[in-house]
Amino acid sequence: TRHVALQWAAGSECTAAAEGLVTSVPELFLTAVKLSHDNTGARYLHLAREDTNNVFSVQFRTTPRDSTGVPHVLEHTVLCGSQKYPCRDPFFKMLNRSLATFMNAFTASDFTQYPFSTQNHKDFQNLLSVYLDATFFPCLRELDFWQEGWRLEHEDPSDPQTPLIFKGVVFNEMKGAFTDNERIFAQHLQNKILPDHTYSVISGGDPLCIPELTWEQLKEFHATHYHPSNARFFTYGNFQLEHHLKQIHEEALSKFQKIEPNTAVPAQKPWDKPREFQITCGPHSLAADASKQTMVSVSFLLPDITDTFEAFTLNLLSSLLVSGPNSPFYKALIESGLGTDFSPDVGYNGNTREAYFSVGLQGIAEENIQKVRDLVDRTFDEVVEKGFEDDQIEALLHKIEIQMKHQSTSFGRALISYIASCWNHDGDPVELLQLGNQLTKFRQCLKENPKFLQEKVKQYFMNNQHKLTLSMKPDEKYYEKQTQIETEKLKQKVDSLSLEDKQQIYEKGLELRSQQSKPQDASYLPALKVSDIEPTIPFTTLDVALTAGDIPVQYCAQPTNGLVYFRAFSSLNTLPEELRPYVPLFCSVLTNPCFEEDEHFKVLVKMTAQELSNGIPDSGHLYATLRASRTLTPAGDLQETFSGMNQVRLMKRIAEMTDIKPILRKFPRIKKHVLNCDNLRCSVNATPQQMAQAEKEVERFIKSLGRSKKERKPVRPHVVEKPAHSASGESAHGSSSQIIRKLITDPTFKPCQMKTHFLLPFPVHYVAECIRTVPYMHPDHASLRILARVMTAKFLHTEIREKGGAYGGGAKLSYNGIFTFYSYRDPNSLETLNSFEKAIDWAKSGKFTEQDIDEAKLSVFSAVDAPIAPSDKGMDHFLFGLSDEVKQAHREQLFAVSHDKLIAVSNAYLGTGKSTHGLAILGPENAKIAKDPSWIIR
Repeated sequence: TRHVALQWAAGSECTAAAEGLVTSVPELFLTAVKLSHDNTGARYLHLAREDTNNVFSVQFRTTPRDSTGVPHVLEHTVLCGSQKYPCRDPFFKMLNRSLATFMNAFTASDFTQYPFSTQNHKDFQNLLSVYLDATFFPCLRELDFWQEGWRLEHEDPSDPQTPLIFKGVVFNEMKGAFTDNERIFAQHLQNKILPDHTYSVISGGDPLCIPELTWEQLKEFHATHYHPSNARFFTYGNFQLEHHLKQIHEEALSKFQKIEPNTAVPAQKPWDKPREFQITCGPHSLAADASKQTMVSVSFLLPDITDTFEAFTLNLLSSLLVSGPNSPFYKALIESGLGTDFSPDVGYNGNTREAYFSVGLQGIAEENIQKVRDLVDRTFDEVVEKGFEDDQIEALLHKIEIQMKHQSTSFGRALISYIASCWNHDGDPVELLQLGNQLTKFRQCLKENPKFLQEKVKQYFMNNQHKLTLSMKPDEKYYEKQTQIETEKLKQKVDSLSLEDKQQIYEKGLELRSQQSKPQDASYLPALKVSDIEPTIPFTTLDVALTAGDIPVQYCAQPTNGLVYFRAFSSLNTLPEELRPYVPLFCSVLTNPCFEEDEHFKVLVKMTAQELSNGIPDSGHLYATLRASRTLTPAGDLQETFSGMNQVRLMKRIAEMTDIKPILRKFPRIKKHVLNCDNLRCSVNATPQQMAQAEKEVERFIKSLGRSKKERKPVRPHVVEKPAHSASGESAHGSSSQIIRKLITDPTFKPCQMKTHFLLPFPVHYVAECIRTVPYMHPDHASLRILARVMTAKFLHTEIREKGGAYGGGAKLSYNGIFTFYSYRDPNSLETLNSFEKAIDWAKSGKFTEQDIDEAKLSVFSAVDAPIAPSDKGMDHFLFGLSDEVKQAHREQLFAVSHDKLIAVSNAYLGTGKSTHGLAILGPENAKIAKDPSWIIR
C-alpha cells in the first residue's frame, strides 16, 4: 500500500481523509474517495458501498470536430484485440469467460466510456486487465478498422464481378440509428443549439461522412485522446480500493508520462438573437394521421452543468414544467389536441457542457407550427404570473427522496451515468452525489424567496436570446435521396480506383473473410472456470398466507430501506376474447384515472400510438420474435395481441377514430374481470418491521374490490389446479399447501408454421426464427439454454455481425421453451435466415469443444446469478411458481450439460421436421419474398 500511496496522491484512505478527499454520502449509503495520479494526472473516484455488484469504468473526453464517427469507430476497434490479448475480439470472448453482470462500451457526444460490473473478485481483476489493455494498448489493425468502421467490398466477397458496396458494423449501425425520426430531430437539435465546437458534429458518425475516415486518423485520435492525462477512472462496491489502484498503476499508468490533452470544450458563445431551422426526415408508415407528421420545438441554452446547484434547480424546474398531466406544458400543449406527444428530448438536457431545455410537440399539422410557438411563450408568461402549487413541488421532492432509497441491482452503474457528463467537464462528482445537501438548499431558497422558481423562468426562458426553434417534416423521398447521395459517394470512391486498387480491395475482402473464419486462439485471455461458480443458490424465505378469506398473498421480508413494494396478479381467463386487445390501454387508464374523460383519453391514445411506432427501430427484433412465435404456443397469440405489431396497429386505428366513446365503454367491462378477488393473488416485499402494517393494508385493499355475484364462465374451460411449490422456510401464517394455483391449458391447441414479412420503410431488417422446444421444467431445457449460448458465441456472432454486417444477432431460449434466432439492424434478410439454417447444421455436427461449452456455462450462469434487488426477491415464485428447489434442480442440470447432450438436443428439436418453426422479418420490400406464396405480407 505504501508504494501505491506514493503513486496516487493521497493513496491510502487515512491521508486522503486528512486532505478532505474522503467524503461520506449518507443519503446514498456510501463513502466517496477522490484521487489523482501524480505522474500522469489521471483522475480517480471510488465509491465504497456495501454492495456485492462491483463496477469499474474508464472514460476519456473525446471531442471530435467532424462527423466521420471517429470516437465511435475507435470504441469498436479498441475492443478487437490488444498487445497482451491480440485475438480478434477479446471483448466478445470475455462475455463467455466471465461472470460479469454487465459489460459494454458507449460513445457519447463528448466522452467514451468503458464500464463493467461483476460480483466475483477474481473476475473483476480479469476484466480490469482486459479493459486496461484494450483501451490503452489496442492493436488497431487495419482489417479491424475495415470490419468495424467502413470498407469497400464486393457484394459477394468471393465474386469480383459483383458490385462494390459500403460495408462495416458502425456504418450499418448508424444507418439503422437514423431511421428513427426522433433520433434525427434530437441530433439536429444538439448540433444547432451548440454550433461552435464538438456538439455541431455527430460523434457516432453520419453514414454519409463515415467513408471519409482513414485508418491513420483513427490511430492519431487514439494517441491523443486515450491517454491517462485525459482519463477518469471509477470504481464502486465492496472490493478493496488498494487492489484496484495497484493493478491500474502497474498494468497501465506506470507506462505513461503526463501530456496536455487539449480536449476541453470551450463555452458556447451566447446568441444576440433567436434562430430558426427547418429539417426533413423519412415518412412515418405507422403514424396515425399522414397529414400530421410535423414536429416543432423551442429550446433554450442554459448554464454550465458543473455549477451543481444551478443544474439541480433547473432540472427540477424542467420536471415541474413538463412532467405529468398536471404540469403547465402538458395542459397547454398536449391537451390542446394539436399534436400526439411532446417533441423528442423534451425537458432538461444535461449531457453537454452547457445544458439546454426544450419543449414542443410532434404529430402536428405543418400549418400549426406558429400556434405551438405561441402556446410555448404564453405558458411561460402564465408560469411567471402564477408560479407552481406547493403540493406539486412537494410531490416532486418526495419522488427524488424515494428514488434515493430504492435499491436497484445496477445502482453503481446508475451512479457513473449520473456523474459522467459533469465530471467529464471537470465538475465535482462528489458534490453532485450529495443530493441531501442540494434538496436542503433548494427548500431553503424557496422559503427565503417564494418566487425563486418564477425568477429562474424569467431569467432563462423569457429573457434568453439563445433560443432555437426547430421544426421537422417528412419528405416522401427522404430515404430515396439518402440512398442517392450514398450511391453518388460510392460512385466517386469507385471511379477514383485504379485496377490495382480494385484488385487489392478484392484480396483484402478475401483476407478479412478468412480472418473472420479462422479459429481464434484465445487461450491467453484470463478466464474463470466452471468450478468458480457457486454450486448452490441461497434460498429466499417466503411466507404465503390467505388474506380476506381466500386470496393468496406472498410476504417476503427484505432490507428495502423502508420502502414497501406491492404487486397484484390477476388472471384474465374469464375475460371475453373481444376485450383482450384493449387490456394494455386499460392498464394505462387504471394508473391515470383522469384519462377516463373523453378528451384526456384521446390525448393518452395519441401519445401511446406515437410512442409505440417511435419504438420500432429500437425494438424491431422483439416485434419480429413475438410474431414468429405467435402460432407456436397457446399463449403466443395473446402475447402478440398485447405487445406485438398487432398492438401497434390497433393503437394506430384507435388514434384515427373520431369517436372513441365505444372504446371507453369497454373499460368498465374489463375492470369487472381484472379488479376482481376471484382472479387475484398478491405479493409484498418490505422490511420485517413493516410487515404487520403491510398485511393490514393489503387486507383493506382486497376487501375494497368486488367479487362476482354469479359464477363467471372461463373463456378456456381447461384449468389445471396445482398446489403452489412449498416456499423455503415456511412460517406459521398458514402453510402453502392450501394455496392452489390455477393453470390454464388448451388441449386442442396445435402449433403451426407461419412466415410474416412486415413492410416498413427502413433501410435495415430485423429477422427472427422461432422453434417450439421444451419449457423450463423439462430436463432438456438446460441443454437447449447452453446450446443457444454456444451457437451465439461460436457461430452466429461471426456469421451475422462480423461477416453479415448486422449490428447484432444470436440465439436465445425463453422460459416457455421458444428457441429464437434473431438479428438486429441487419443489411440482409433471407441470407440471415440461411445463416440460421447453417447454425443448426453446425450444432448438429458437434463442431464445438469442451472449452466452448464451459464458456457458454459461465455466460449462462452470469445471467442465472445476476443480482436480484430486495424489491424483486421471490418474484420467480410469485409469477411463475418456480420455487428455490426447482431452480436448484435446473442449476444442477446446467452444470451437467455435456457435448453429447448438446448434439442430442440439436438433433431432437432444431432439425427440419422435428419441431414447428415460425419466421418473421420487419423491413423493406423484398422481391423474392413477394413472389413466394408461403409468406404473408403485412
